[in-house]
Amino acid sequence: MTEVIIQPEQLSAPDFGLTKFLDPLHIPPVIGPHLWWRQEEITVRALRTRVRLHSQLPETEVWAYEGEFPGPTIEVRSGKQLRVAWTNEVQGTMPLVAVQGPIAQAPGDVPGGYRDAQGNLLPGFSLIDGVADLPPWHVVHLHGAMTGGGNDGWAHNAVLPGFAQLAEYPNGQQSTTMWYHDHAMAVTRFNVHAGLAGMYLIRDAEEDALDLPHGKHEIPLILCDRNLDTDATTGRLSGRLLFKIAVAPGGAAIPFTGPFNLVNGTIWPHLDVERRWYRFRVLNAANSRFYQLNLIDEAGAKHNDAVRIIGTDGGLLPAPAELPAAGLTLAPAERADVLIDFSRFAGERLRLTDTGVTGPTEPDLMEFRVENSPRHNLFYPPAKLSVSYFRLQHGTTVPDDHDHVFVALVPPGTAGEAHPQMWELRELTAAPSVPAQGILQVKDPSTGVVRTFEKVASLFDDTTTFFIDHGRWAVWNLIHFGGPTHPVHIHMTQLQLLTRKQFPLTQGNVAGFDVTVGGTTAPLEVPPDGRPIEKYEEGWKDTFQVRAGEWVTVAGLFEGATGEFMYHCHILDHEDEGMMRPFVVHPPEVAKFHLHPGGAGHGGH
Repeated sequence: MTEVIIQPEQLSAPDFGLTKFLDPLHIPPVIGPHLWWRQEEITVRALRTRVRLHSQLPETEVWAYEGEFPGPTIEVRSGKQLRVAWTNEVQGTMPLVAVQGPIAQAPGDVPGGYRDAQGNLLPGFSLIDGVADLPPWHVVHLHGAMTGGGNDGWAHNAVLPGFAQLAEYPNGQQSTTMWYHDHAMAVTRFNVHAGLAGMYLIRDAEEDALDLPHGKHEIPLILCDRNLDTDATTGRLSGRLLFKIAVAPGGAAIPFTGPFNLVNGTIWPHLDVERRWYRFRVLNAANSRFYQLNLIDEAGAKHNDAVRIIGTDGGLLPAPAELPAAGLTLAPAERADVLIDFSRFAGERLRLTDTGVTGPTEPDLMEFRVENSPRHNLFYPPAKLSVSYFRLQHGTTVPDDHDHVFVALVPPGTAGEAHPQMWELRELTAAPSVPAQGILQVKDPSTGVVRTFEKVASLFDDTTTFFIDHGRWAVWNLIHFGGPTHPVHIHMTQLQLLTRKQFPLTQGNVAGFDVTVGGTTAPLEVPPDGRPIEKYEEGWKDTFQVRAGEWVTVAGLFEGATGEFMYHCHILDHEDEGMMRPFVVHPPEVAKFHLHPGGAGHGGH
């Protein structure tokens, strides 16, 4: 092992003295039910272990499923039920150091930098109280799964060491890329950061018939970022995970981002590839970083025309889609199933790069080293992929009789609250005087009629207000009044993006929204269409990017499972800071007997 010593002049260098593309890409092992024994149950252990994120670094202590970071890929067949005993065998407390400091002094793209040579905290910095004492309290959510509420990883149902979470997954879905990760109440950001995440694949006959690249030519790419501590005296990278965040003057914590980008748990790896098509299952498993992915050569020229998107969160697209000219932006928790044609790049080195990165963080994620020898490549992406796919439309595939759910995303500082918030809304029949806290007025895009809403819940443990009948369609209206882009994840079902409209902004917030009061000053005009919905965005999904000023509608059929589920922002810092709420799916026959507090009714419609 070569120890890395950071010199002062290297603190702003994007590689921090580590050799890029030195280590081969790690491929997580594949596990699943042993069908030849008729075994439909597996045990997955959470363990404390040590891994090496780069061969020039000391080992890093992590929490990891089966001792693998990321965890092993679980592979199943559609329609084949799997029971998993998620067993907590972790010893000790949280394996990272968590610090916070002022924005000017605590950039997330620099390792260490919070202590002096004697190990004392620098002025303005403090340890995040309580993180060092956190026990391994875990609950697993299979992200994207359609399973009952008791198996979904309810945030309060975490278990301590010596106990297991027993979950049952019907896997009654089409071929798709899902992932599993910790979802414990208030500490998800720390538990996932410590290493608790892995990929889960469902296979089906429709996928088999396409004869897509498989075996060694189908590879998961799990993206995330991390920061590492340094020895205060020597400046050496210690390998210890560092969760360092900045705090704005108003008290809002800036979500974590780190200077080291990892692919499958390795910093800047390389992959030797043949001159042929490959299939990559790409997952953004970062706490908050958005990746804008492009394929470039050593001269910096883009080759996105060699890439085809064939699937999104919920499964295969109807036909391959081109990569956007500016690259594919993946928010935290989003997945992309992509094909890359390396046949025309004999002997070249290509890089998967995050062109949206800012600051000194190294934009390169990994390197592909293409063989120089000739190879006969018989595969070409089929013109049609999923024959079972259908596009959702109001009044046809989405029946006129459906529920509407309204959720407001409001900026930091709203009504004096430091962090961004997520408000559940209930429509009022009489309009109060405005502006008033929690009162929002908008004109309906389809009718132009003014609709008045009031905030009825915000924190997770507020009264449950959204109730949806099992077997019923629901359209979720996500209205973003200002602040950062939020990737909103809705549990239990797969949905499609229907519309995306855009209100005008003033200083980053919707014009007509009074941040100080926390309400609209007058009815907001009907917003015009916003960003066009790209072909690759028409697929089935469970996580949707909602930018400031956007009114996004998504629709899904809530069938196949019942219980209490969650929806939330998948920026894990935001989720833990309050941007998460429950909803209930129950049989309509039972709903007749269920007394709802406040008379919210089904889905707030």
